[in-house]
Parts: sequence; C-alpha cells; structure tokens
Amino acid sequence: MKTKILIKNIKTIYTSNQLPPVKGNLMSLIEEINDAYILIEDELIKEIGKKLPTNLDDDIFVYDASGLIAIPGLIDSHTHLVFGGSREDEFSKKIAGVSYLDILSQGGGIHNTVTKTRNASFDELYNQAKKSLDEMILFGVTTLEAKSGYGLNLETEIKQLEVLKKLNENHPIDIHITYLGAHALPKEYKNNRDEYIIQIIKDLEVIKLKDLAEYVDVFCEAGVFTAKETEKIFDKAKSLGFKLRLHSDEIESIGGTKLAVELEANTVDHLMAITDKDINLLSKSNTIANLLPATSFFLNKEFAPARKMIEAGVALSVSSDYNPGSTPSENYQLTLQLAGNKLRMLPTEILTAATINPAFGLDVNETLGSIELGKKADILLLDAKNLDYFIYHYGTNHTKAVFKNGILVVDNRKILEEKI
Repeated sequence: MKTKILIKNIKTIYTSNQLPPVKGNLMSLIEEINDAYILIEDELIKEIGKKLPTNLDDDIFVYDASGLIAIPGLIDSHTHLVFGGSREDEFSKKIAGVSYLDILSQGGGIHNTVTKTRNASFDELYNQAKKSLDEMILFGVTTLEAKSGYGLNLETEIKQLEVLKKLNENHPIDIHITYLGAHALPKEYKNNRDEYIIQIIKDLEVIKLKDLAEYVDVFCEAGVFTAKETEKIFDKAKSLGFKLRLHSDEIESIGGTKLAVELEANTVDHLMAITDKDINLLSKSNTIANLLPATSFFLNKEFAPARKMIEAGVALSVSSDYNPGSTPSENYQLTLQLAGNKLRMLPTEILTAATINPAFGLDVNETLGSIELGKKADILLLDAKNLDYFIYHYGTNHTKAVFKNGILVVDNRKILEEKI
C-alpha cells in the first residue's frame, strides 16, 4: 500500500545539499527554502516546492506545519546507549573534587557500570535503553550510532550488541552498531594487558560471525590503549571487513588521530587535546572529526578547538556521547546548543555537523542527512523562528513533529509508530 504525505505551510526549510564530507567554511553554506511544502511518497521525498500541487490524491495525509521550520532528522553518531544501572552515586564526589582515578580505586567509574551491565538481564538492558531512545526521538534524533563496551568480556559484549540489534529492529530510530570491547582494561586482566588484546582480537571473529556490529572502536588514550595496541586491533578488524571509529585525544594526544587517518577510519572522536599537526592531517582526509561538547560540559573539561579545525578545513560532526559516566543526558538539542556556545560554531555549521556530515560518517549520506529529492523522508519540524533561534534558545525542546522514513512518529511529544 502506497503512503503519501504532504507537509504544507513550512515557514523555512534549512538543509545542506553539499556533497559530503563538508569541510571547513563550507559547513556554513545552508540552503533555505521559504514558504515551502514537502511531498512524501513511499518513505521518500518526491517534491519540494512553494506552490502546492493541485492534483493530489484524496487519500493523501496532510500535515499543516503552520509556520514551523523544517530540518533533516538529527543524527547522533556517538553514543553508549546500552548499560546497566547509573552512576549518580558518584556525582557528589565529582563535585567535591574527588578525582576519577580515586573514584575508580573505590570501585566506581567504568568498572561500576561494567559490574552492573554484566549483572543485568537482556530485558533489563533492553528496557532501559528503549526508554532512552524514546526520549531521544522526542528531541528529533532519527538515526544514531551506539557502542557496546560495558561488558569487557565476550558474553556481556554480545548481550549488549544483541540488545542493540533488537532495538534497531523494533524502534523507529535507526541504530548503527559498534563493538567497543577495547573500552577499558577489565579488572581480571589488570596484570596482563597483552592477553586482553589477544582476547579482543579473537572476539572480533565471533562478533563478525554473528553479524552483530558494523564498526569497531578503541579507546586510544593515555592509561587506556596505546596507538600500537589500537593498530593491532584495527588491523584485525579491517581484515574481517569492519569499518573503524576511534576515541582519541580526549586527555592526551598519543597518536590516535594519525592512526585514524592512516587507516581511513570513518570518524575520530573527542579531540579536546588534538595537536595542530593532527588537525592538518585530518583536513587532508575524509575522516570526520566527531566532537562531543556535552562531555566537556559535564566533566568541566576543555572543549575541542572547533574553530581552529574549521579554519583548517576539517569536516566536523557533533555528537552527544550519551553514557552513564560523562554524559548522562538524552537531550541532543542541548548538545547542539553547547556546540554553539562552547565550541563557537555557527548555527549553520552545527546543522551540517548534526545531519549530512554524521550521515557520511555512518555511510548513509546517499539516503539520509539532507532534505533532497529521492532521499528518505527523515524530517524534523521545529517550533522556532529560524535556525539561529533553535540554537540560541537553549535548554528546551523545540520539536513539534518527527517524520521517520516518511511516517509521522512523533507529534506533540508523543511517539506514534513503531518502525515498519
């Protein structure tokens, strides 16, 4: 059965229609179409125009945008969606100035979440993650990337990945799945790093055989995994056909960004401590610099040098890093508003960094990431005067309606449809 939808009376459509990755100052070039309509047929955008078509079928569904603005569905390309429990018990310690290493030594930090995730049932993890997804879509997220990494053993990593796979089947949001077994060194391997690296490499074969992930990620950082260890894991991952993403330069620059460029990783993420030399390397590559300002905000850390990267010609995306330890918020709109206020990015640059560039980083830019003829109708309608107002008026949810694959899935903050 064919589905036809007309969204009429759109105040302004804002979209980047450039060929990604969109780099540097080109990120600010956004097309604006005023007093517009969008015609959707069978999940795809069939028409974009100003003068309403007159030969419409009687059974067409009409949504009156009544002066709302339209942007592509938002793409959050770095999350840690599935985990057990929460870590609010550490919050007061952080505020009081207790260091992360001290919290870790007391049984907190990532090992706290690992224990809770190992002990949680499949259903417990599924229900908790679905609750977060339900909140994320209300803020306009229609596609996201989600990682494992709170198991640090094969059994629990598979449990996380299988939860993500089922959520992708059942929830309107499209989920791209990443295996992050190299998120930290588990307690049981604290005296034998090399053995854990070997185990991860073996586990990659199992993850591939079960077809549970599209990407492999490593936390390449001082005190976690070295660039050499990361390369060893990535070499195996690439040989198995996985695509690569990388946590790098969050605290220190230890060679992760250079490695990401050399191995043609889809993204390199965090980058608060990136060097000028590595910025130059990124600018000459198609690897997306994926910035996570909400993490810096929550941890009271330095922010990534976004303006320097833009001026150098790097392609940026902006993601939430949703996780229980450093970014416990499903509000992706707040992340974008922090990108304006703290990363000093322009609203037009932020739109590019939340739509077409992360679509490229997830290999879906041919079908998603912009409002263009023939692309999937992932469309967000916002109650905002203009694009600048969307970023300027922070801490609130501007979403009025969300269309996913041409289906109205959110209207007035209600989730209406499961994925078809």
